[in-house]
Amino acid sequence: MKLSPSPKGVILVQARMGSTRLPGKVLLPVLGKSLLYRMIERLRFSKYHHIWVITTREPEDELIIKECESIGVPTLKGHPTDLLDRHYQAALATQAEWIVKIPSDCPLIDPQIINKVIDYFLDNFPAFDYVSNLHPATYPDGNDVEIMTFSTLETAWKNATRNFEREHTTPYIWENPNKFRIGNVTWETGKNYSMTHRFTLDYPEDYEFIKAVYERLYPLCPNFSLQDILTLLEKEPSLYQINKKYCGVNWYRHHLHELKTISAQETKLDFM
Repeated sequence: MKLSPSPKGVILVQARMGSTRLPGKVLLPVLGKSLLYRMIERLRFSKYHHIWVITTREPEDELIIKECESIGVPTLKGHPTDLLDRHYQAALATQAEWIVKIPSDCPLIDPQIINKVIDYFLDNFPAFDYVSNLHPATYPDGNDVEIMTFSTLETAWKNATRNFEREHTTPYIWENPNKFRIGNVTWETGKNYSMTHRFTLDYPEDYEFIKAVYERLYPLCPNFSLQDILTLLEKEPSLYQINKKYCGVNWYRHHLHELKTISAQETKLDFM
């Protein structure tokens, strides 16, 4: 695929109300606004501002549609569990040549990390079909950025058949390095905090942690950085303890027998 001189890209944020562990999590309040509002706000601090929220056709997700209308972000309704189809249909609707996948459970994502991953993909085009900061992951969990060409997304949409490949959108791509040119962006510090620091939203303790970080840092600087969060945790180590038991917990643990490129060291099996 050859991109046009000014390639059109879109950031797709997947969001729904039906979380099993923390229902309605994306609309929980932080400093008078929903977490989805705060998430979009952080994305807008990056230099890439073409953002759509992709939700589902379920009645309960009309709340997300209304919230996005108030934020001024376009939306698309799609399949409740087939996220690959939801991303593909949004890519068609926006006529995007490259697509960025960022989940709505990353309200602490550093905008500069978004810039870094997208810039790496675009600056090196056409060297890569897919670039992320997840294979292998090095940043604290909750800074997830994946970018791919439309043709790559379309190939996955046509060929992915296993449930987890459809549900998680991109496994078919990064599980087939012989079919796709895959790049990865690592944390410039050389450190790996992917299993030791958790900035993502899935459990009530995650919400309490994220809320505490916002309450301390946002009034000082709305565009606070990853380093600002780490400095805060050094000053207030009790904050780190709030959701520490879930550090390293991710969906990989349910599919280790099926995943070829993910090791047991990249997920936490025992955390209760």
